[in-house]
Amino acid sequence: MGGGNHSVVSEIVLVGLTSSLEMQLILFLVFSVFYVTGILGNLLILLTVISDSHLHSPMYFLLANLSFIDMWVSSNAVPKMISDLFKERKVISFQGCVAQMFFIHVMGGTEMILLIAMALDRCVAICRPLHYRIIMNFRTCISLLIAAWTIGFIHSLIQLLFVVNLPFCGPSKLDSFYCDLPRFIRLACTDTYRLDLMVTANSGFISLGTFFILIVSYIFILVIVWQRSSSGLSKALSTLSAHITVVILFFGPCIFVYSWPFPTVPVDKFLAIFDVIITPFLNPAIYTFRNKDMKAAMRRTFSQMLSFRKLF
Repeated sequence: MGGGNHSVVSEIVLVGLTSSLEMQLILFLVFSVFYVTGILGNLLILLTVISDSHLHSPMYFLLANLSFIDMWVSSNAVPKMISDLFKERKVISFQGCVAQMFFIHVMGGTEMILLIAMALDRCVAICRPLHYRIIMNFRTCISLLIAAWTIGFIHSLIQLLFVVNLPFCGPSKLDSFYCDLPRFIRLACTDTYRLDLMVTANSGFISLGTFFILIVSYIFILVIVWQRSSSGLSKALSTLSAHITVVILFFGPCIFVYSWPFPTVPVDKFLAIFDVIITPFLNPAIYTFRNKDMKAAMRRTFSQMLSFRKLF
């Protein structure tokens, strides 16, 4: 795999989702609504946390960063996918394809670690409430955020360093609507068995490992709460249900795409749509509709905006 980049492929042809004009129109409308709503929802969470002093706590600091990442997750692939729907020939440059994969895995790896940080925050809040502010102080939150972005960057860079040196001599047709490692690797005109294993070990096992850590942490929290007071179990379940839902929605597609040894195109495409469009759309709904403090803060933000407009 050494010796530099032997690629003679300058662009990648994307098969896309469908060639039916009726389906293209439906998908254009649906994906546009989901994308715009997801971006606005996550942006609203971000601005509300920044502007409302009642939300200046570790939990909402981490939530705001999750919303920031979700905005970039969907923006990395969805706008091009929507614009490509009505194009007969859907192409992306080789460099653009590599960049898209890089940012997808940076954001994905960062979000995994951020979800662990959010689980840690809830663990400390429920299990050590008297020491919560001491343990989850500003320095701890910044350290967790730096660690998340560093791990996400390293996770993505390790894989891309191998991929960019692969020889690509055609054909350059990718049966997807965006670039991702499992299908991109299969375009190389060389044996990629070891590289497939590396991607599975890197992305697949990290997804499985992180998912396992999160589930164990939530079970630990619930056991601690149940041992202290059975009446507090329902409150803990209500608090953690949003986190558990997000974890399942995020890790389900990742685990299947990167760990399942028998790729199936229709299922992979559906899960990819779920990961880059549906999950970033659902996250703000899950965290706001079930959170009284967030809903109250949003009402205050809207009131302030209306009062500001009346001044002019």
